Amino acid sequence: MNKLSTKSIRNIRIAVQCGFLLWVIGIGIRFGMFVSSAESGATTPLVSRPPGVEGFLPIGALTSLKYWLVSGKIHPVHPAALVIFLAILLMSLLAKKSFCSWFCPVGTLSEGAFNLGLRLFGRNYRVWYGLDIILRGIKYLLLLLFAKFILLDMSAGALAKFLDAPYWAVSDVKMLHFFTRMSTTTVVVLAILTVLSLFYKMFWCRYLCPYGALLGLASILSPFKIRRDQAGCTGCQRCSAVCPSGLTVHACESVSSPECTGCLTCVSRCPEQKVLAMRPFFRKRPLAVWVFPAVVVLIFLVVIGAGMAGGHWQSSLSYADYQRLIPLVKSLSH
Repeated sequence: MNKLSTKSIRNIRIAVQCGFLLWVIGIGIRFGMFVSSAESGATTPLVSRPPGVEGFLPIGALTSLKYWLVSGKIHPVHPAALVIFLAILLMSLLAKKSFCSWFCPVGTLSEGAFNLGLRLFGRNYRVWYGLDIILRGIKYLLLLLFAKFILLDMSAGALAKFLDAPYWAVSDVKMLHFFTRMSTTTVVVLAILTVLSLFYKMFWCRYLCPYGALLGLASILSPFKIRRDQAGCTGCQRCSAVCPSGLTVHACESVSSPECTGCLTCVSRCPEQKVLAMRPFFRKRPLAVWVFPAVVVLIFLVVIGAGMAGGHWQSSLSYADYQRLIPLVKSLSH
């Protein structure tokens, strides 16, 4: 791969990551202003509520997904949570676990942390292989617990009761308060995770994120995979050395692991032309460097656009509803 293509891959992903991170920050600020106006008793909000904030409610989105599958209806309180969840799930089914490496703000910050650690300490560390396997199982165990409690144990009546409850109505406000009114325990835990992320690549994503575990399992079905031309490969192992997920890319004809996020870091670091490429199984020749990122972004935008066009984006809650419910947030535990 020539230097221009290598630089292009890096620049495209950085642009997508930064653009999405700024969008998320903007949503957070806007939602904070909306809640602030409701808490102050203003007759009208300073800004309208941004539905995109519901992307921070993945557990509720999973509940909404089962409700939709059972009832055939999209619950109107936080419909954007389900739409965003479906967009991210479809991204994984079609384009690897690309949300994690291209869009996820936590993934972007985690990547920044281990790159900062590399600059500060001159290296990143790897967990002993046996322990690494055990630790990776944590996120799948967490996923299993959520799947059991929500997908298996909750009846149709329990789903409706949860989604109709005041707790779900103000779950976005509770999420905001999690970030703006952190407890000492929360600060300590986040500090520990940040420090670990400086030394170990993608510590949270690799070991603890159940959302990533779900997307990884879905990504196994993706037609897109990193594929290696064995004849042209020189065995330099640069691809494996830079893989954020610690995969042995140099030993695979195609990378099918659910840990692969489709970040294209291995592709960008391969010194040989057209040896490593992200491509679907039905195409033999490598795609242009912009195609996979375009597919990833397009899937997300199409699903979000479909949700908006179908009237499943704005919450049914009014500003008056938020003014009535926000004072109850502290007392709502379930």
